[in-house]
Amino acid sequence: MDDCSLDEFRRRWQEELAQAQAPRKRRRPANSLTRGGVLKSDDWHEQNEMNDVPFFDIQLPYELAINIFQYLDRKGLGRCAQVSKTWKVIAEDEVLWFRLCQQEGHLPDSSISDYSCWKLIFQECRAKEHMLRTNWKNRKGAVSELEHIPDAVLCDVHSHDGVVIAGYTSGDVRVWDTRTWDYVAPFLESEDEEDEPGMQPNVSFVRINSSLAVAAYEDGFLNIWDLRTGKYPVHRFEHDARIQALALSQDDATVATASAFDVVMLSPSEEGYWQIAAEFEVPKLVQYLEIVPETGRYPVAVAAAGDLMYLLKAEDSARTLLYAHGPPVTCLDVSANQVAFGVQGLGWVYEGSKILVYSLEAGRRLLKLGNVLRDFTCVNLSDSPPNLMVSGNMDGRVRIHDLRSGNIALSLSAHQLGVSAVQMDDWKIVSGGEEGLVSVWDYRTNQKLWEVYSGHPVQHISFSSHSLITANVPYQTVMRKADLDSFTTHRRHRGLIRAYEFAVDQLAFQSPLPVCRSSCDAMATHYYDLALAFPYNHV
Repeated sequence: MDDCSLDEFRRRWQEELAQAQAPRKRRRPANSLTRGGVLKSDDWHEQNEMNDVPFFDIQLPYELAINIFQYLDRKGLGRCAQVSKTWKVIAEDEVLWFRLCQQEGHLPDSSISDYSCWKLIFQECRAKEHMLRTNWKNRKGAVSELEHIPDAVLCDVHSHDGVVIAGYTSGDVRVWDTRTWDYVAPFLESEDEEDEPGMQPNVSFVRINSSLAVAAYEDGFLNIWDLRTGKYPVHRFEHDARIQALALSQDDATVATASAFDVVMLSPSEEGYWQIAAEFEVPKLVQYLEIVPETGRYPVAVAAAGDLMYLLKAEDSARTLLYAHGPPVTCLDVSANQVAFGVQGLGWVYEGSKILVYSLEAGRRLLKLGNVLRDFTCVNLSDSPPNLMVSGNMDGRVRIHDLRSGNIALSLSAHQLGVSAVQMDDWKIVSGGEEGLVSVWDYRTNQKLWEVYSGHPVQHISFSSHSLITANVPYQTVMRKADLDSFTTHRRHRGLIRAYEFAVDQLAFQSPLPVCRSSCDAMATHYYDLALAFPYNHV
């Protein structure tokens, strides 16, 4: 460095140091910030006296410096805070850390005025996230087996955001809210008051979202309950034949049913009265039915009937054929703009089983994934991270598919029999098998973390960052009278639902329930390690 460059460097350093040491007001009133965390442009010069910021060889306005720093992550902000006192002031601005919390999904419904130090809030959220991930890996938390109905067998289970609904062979429908650890589950009553307990038809399907609960019965009846108003149904619909498939929208009040060769969409009117939004006729029996999320005012459904796949739009009662004259469909899942479904293979000589991904907007095939010998039994597109999808197969393997390249990113030998349910997030996979085993994997390291055995096929799996719901539903729903009279035999055949909670920091001080619960009175423990609650998993 020559003398001229050294003098110029010293001059700029002295200017920056003098500007950083000058007393200025940095704090801005919270009410001058908009909900999105952006300071109003008219208030910048009034609220903050730091108008010019040294930025290498130029002077930038404070607002422009904030706009540049907003593209940095937490590590980048930490490094910039070590450059100078001026840069430290910018890197610790509340707007930057509020935006960082929103980008990483922490406190999404909060406003910037709710807290005074968003950097500290961000650090606390990161610490809680690390604690939950550690508890998931070590199987530490609380587990509870939801109460069963005597003399009845579990038929179907569904859950949404920690609320669980179950239907039984006795015709009973029960709902639990595992978020509050209140396991006094209310019964959802049928409209027919003259029906005696145990005399109602079997429950075929149950579905639930944030406001509605739906149950379909063997005799073709459909009950819809509003969870906000009471335990009696707000609408009752009757089909002439047995209901083969049931779907409930996760973000609005739309129900779709398939009975015989008819598909019916139900939704409430503006006055609150339930009505038929659209009705379709298909040439074959429907086995799989899903409602497309985020479609706005007019619902859209996808129905699979043998080797046919239809896109059903309630707006104009249009029936669009997506897939036809190929191998039969074996599983189905939809997202806001795509549909993924597995198709049977044509034998090892010709072509293996595949998963086809179609665009709902364009109505054309985007990808053809996999080419395996056995059939795909489940696929999860809606809950998977962006550009990824997880599937289960009859060969017992769980596969992660890369939707960008169309290749299989990872294949895990998870179960001895077929995979019946699967879900993934940004670091783990939870899968259930036909043999009754629930397995948790860290797919980044290709390592199985833990597993739990329950004796019946795992039909339902749903988890969040802090909880897990699993349901083992038996294939055989008819029991002999001698088996019903025997408590041990009935417990072995009835099926079960388990709720896991991994936020042990709250449970240790607030929950009145034991941390490890068991239906056996002889086992009264208060351990945090769930492995101790199931000591014979690997026997």
